[in-house]
Amino acid sequence: MPVHPLHRNYTETLEEDRQTVILCDELGFHDAFIGEHLTDKAESITNSMIFQATLIHSTKQIKLATGTTNLSHTHPVLVATHAAMLDHLARGRFILGVSPGALRSDAEALGIMGEDRNQLFAEAIDVILEIWERDPPYDIDLPDNRFKVTTRETLFEEIGVGIMPKPYQQPRPEIVGTVVAPFSKGVIAMGRRDFHPLSAHFLLGKWVTSHWENYRQGKEEVGLEADPADWRVARAVFVSDDDATAKRYGREDASSPYRFYYSQIFTKLKRSNRHAVFKHDRDEPDEAVTLERVLDDFVICGTVNDVVDQILAFREVTGDFGELVYAGIDWADEKLARRSMQLMAEEVMPRVNAAIGQSDVAE
Repeated sequence: MPVHPLHRNYTETLEEDRQTVILCDELGFHDAFIGEHLTDKAESITNSMIFQATLIHSTKQIKLATGTTNLSHTHPVLVATHAAMLDHLARGRFILGVSPGALRSDAEALGIMGEDRNQLFAEAIDVILEIWERDPPYDIDLPDNRFKVTTRETLFEEIGVGIMPKPYQQPRPEIVGTVVAPFSKGVIAMGRRDFHPLSAHFLLGKWVTSHWENYRQGKEEVGLEADPADWRVARAVFVSDDDATAKRYGREDASSPYRFYYSQIFTKLKRSNRHAVFKHDRDEPDEAVTLERVLDDFVICGTVNDVVDQILAFREVTGDFGELVYAGIDWADEKLARRSMQLMAEEVMPRVNAAIGQSDVAE
């Protein structure tokens, strides 16, 4: 989800975000992940499913993904039924991205600051899957799970009462989990359950690699082979027709939207004591992590050839993955933003794919 400067008009940024997805669709991007926060003025989409629903008839082929639906924020019955409806409305052009919900101000507003949101997440996803797998009256009462779901007392099948919708895609939509920590154990669980990982755009390549190793371990534990095609990796990318513009807009200028983007993320992670994700090694002192270094480490920018080389170098570190996710950035300069996306789709990715011997790597 793009991070917008705080002075911008809310109506305008929502429309800009819609236009970004519409342009992605026109350019042939594979999917669009939209996040959600309840209490963040910079990242201001409050419900990713509602937002994506506005794009169903404005797009033709792109998959509309929640990136993510925060499962600690609502009852799993609501997530299961709303996601099933959106899947039908989109005729299967839907991906359910899920996470616990990490923003503490959201948790405070909802009165769940004292709750274990990871546990809420684990319990909620189990119930969502059970709703989709079972028939009414459901009678879901899983061990050590607070969510008990049944319609036994009120079920009246003859008139359709007590029945929840199942998804359009069978047995369910693709489920994607965002991974933000090096060596995340949650990725092992994703592998066991055939959820697909999306590695965050603020991790060094060597930490991203740990996600694949853990995902592969989870797959092996259930007797399956991990497929790199199921692994997405996000990066912030700016492609320009000339090198000077690429450096200025992508990193150096004080008004660079990429500088603003990573300044916001850097500040938020430092405040929550999670900024170790930016470190080159675990024992590196905090003062070594500066905004300038973060920009150098995480913003891929340059002309087409430069960006191709940087993506291939990154891939040499991480190994093979299925999809490079282009991080959404505020359109501080709409012309440059649109041109970057066009060059990414029409010039960069075809050359990357040719270099690695693949006909199609989604964006």
